[in-house]
Amino acid sequence: MSSTWVGALLHKSRHQGESPFPYQAAFLIDNPIRRALLKPARIVDKLGLTAAEHVLELGPGPGFFSVEIAGRLSDGRLELFDIQPEMLDKARHQLERAGLSNVGFTAGQASDGLPFPDNTFDVAFLAAVIGEVPDKQACLRSLGQVLKPGGRLVFVEMFPDPDRLSVQELRDLVEPEHFEFVGASGNRWETVVHFCSAYS
Repeated sequence: MSSTWVGALLHKSRHQGESPFPYQAAFLIDNPIRRALLKPARIVDKLGLTAAEHVLELGPGPGFFSVEIAGRLSDGRLELFDIQPEMLDKARHQLERAGLSNVGFTAGQASDGLPFPDNTFDVAFLAAVIGEVPDKQACLRSLGQVLKPGGRLVFVEMFPDPDRLSVQELRDLVEPEHFEFVGASGNRWETVVHFCSAYS
């Protein structure tokens, strides 16, 4: 019965076109098996964070990576921005349970503009998100505004996400919006792709 409900939920979501992963199925992306396979700490290691940085996580979902990121920002801050307030509530619960308070929570649509001052963030992090954004160019322009000059834009693309973008697809999408490609690493299951803001 539950597998039928989950299948129907995901089927409905996919037929809506580019749409966020439904919060009702958050347990599918935040569970012990997925954590053991993906190892959030290993992926966050690739962000190269320093303790005092200001990080924006766009589309954090239920906080799969958020606890690991916030825990490394002893003198910095993590801002979570998601279109679904229900996902932010799930992430907030995880962060509070971990004793982390250096986190902000904002709901909204990134392509409508991000409600943060220009040149605020050192790093913007998107894990399996950009493929779900209807207006990707508008989203990237918003990210370019809130990132500091030289700030890092990092994507994680994972199998079996149906909206997964290849490194070349990301480059074709991101570089015209004043970002420079820095490099990519990973394997057939996951790819971490780094860009640097060229905004002045």
